[in-house]
Amino acid sequence: TLAAARAGKRLLLANKESLVMSGPLLMEAVRTGGSVLLPIDSEHNAIFQCLPHGTRAGEAPSGVRRLLLTCSGGPFRDSSAEAIAAATPEAAVAHPNWVMGRKISVDSATLMNKGLELIEACFLFGLAPERVDIVIHPQSIIHSLVEYVDGSL
Repeated sequence: TLAAARAGKRLLLANKESLVMSGPLLMEAVRTGGSVLLPIDSEHNAIFQCLPHGTRAGEAPSGVRRLLLTCSGGPFRDSSAEAIAAATPEAAVAHPNWVMGRKISVDSATLMNKGLELIEACFLFGLAPERVDIVIHPQSIIHSLVEYVDGSL
């Protein structure tokens, strides 16, 4: 990924790990190499499509107040702290809306995955973490939103 960014290639980023693990390094390679970075993951791709034309990865888009990433809340959304403390791995992988692999299911159930997506969004869209919010949306219909300075979504 770094070599492609440094060579000015178009990168279709389909994983969050590249940015979570080496965000500053990768974004610098994108900038200096003149690369184009396009997010493929549903939440980030939806945001990218809503941004003003010409917005480049890593540059704060003009007119944007904040980004909102949604999550269903997972299998423990309505559980008490005691129930969560006693939860089993089997309960964690029983996602109410999606069928996924075990690791991503546990990461989603604990909201760890959403935290990683927040980090990814900050690097992709050049925003401070304070400008990226996570909202529980149990129906999982909307994956992300862009709020503009005029209040529109």
